[in-house]
Amino acid sequence: MNEILGSIILGIVEGITEFLPISSTGHLIIINEWFSFGEPFTTMFNVVIQLGAILAVVALYFKRLSPFNKTESEQKKTLNLWRKAIIGVIPALILGFIFADFIETHLFNPLTVSIMLIIGGIFLIATHHKEHKPKYESVDSLPISKVIWIGFIQCLAMIPGTSRSAASIVGASFLGASRTAAVEFSFFLAIPTMLAASSYSLLTYSGTIESHEWFVLTVGFITSFIVAMLVIKFFIHYIQKHSFLAFGYYRILLGTLLLMYII
Repeated sequence: MNEILGSIILGIVEGITEFLPISSTGHLIIINEWFSFGEPFTTMFNVVIQLGAILAVVALYFKRLSPFNKTESEQKKTLNLWRKAIIGVIPALILGFIFADFIETHLFNPLTVSIMLIIGGIFLIATHHKEHKPKYESVDSLPISKVIWIGFIQCLAMIPGTSRSAASIVGASFLGASRTAAVEFSFFLAIPTMLAASSYSLLTYSGTIESHEWFVLTVGFITSFIVAMLVIKFFIHYIQKHSFLAFGYYRILLGTLLLMYII
């Protein structure tokens, strides 16, 4: 029963934090101080529930992501969107393959999370003060050169507490994307990124997944999927009228409190 409760709590936390620029991995590491299942299952569990949140993007944007039953010009737009998402994830695949073990061994801890929460918060506040008329109002208008840069900037999120969405959103914003374009591309870029991360985690999992652990995984997966659906809808409406300022202050406050707790 305690494992199911922990699975639900972690699923809720993942669903809320995956697409907001406040670091899902960082929050999961913090929550894992109270709710965890033992290694290596916890590490694999955290990645799999992130996949549940990512599939919420596929469900909500299915019409835009699917190339079927469309005109030729619409199909071209969809395929171009997938091309950008796949190109954008290549830097993470390469650097993740090289540095994944080192990062997991040395940086997956509350101290790293607290520091990166604060640094990321400062950058989010900086985007608010540097806002200007965007060059790219939509994901369709983002050139491939900018997509590649965003892909490299997203790699900073390999450091726990940075936030994949924050890195890609801040990067896209500084490169000239509008808030809506930056957020939507962060959503789409998450699909191949987390599919790759989840597949790698499952394939390299050294333990045997017992029947009750499959149930725990399923509960966390479904919970994160449902919560993420609600959060995505909220976030898209929110950023159309507001900046990322509140998320920046939240990160700094949480990072400071966590740092005080550790010290």
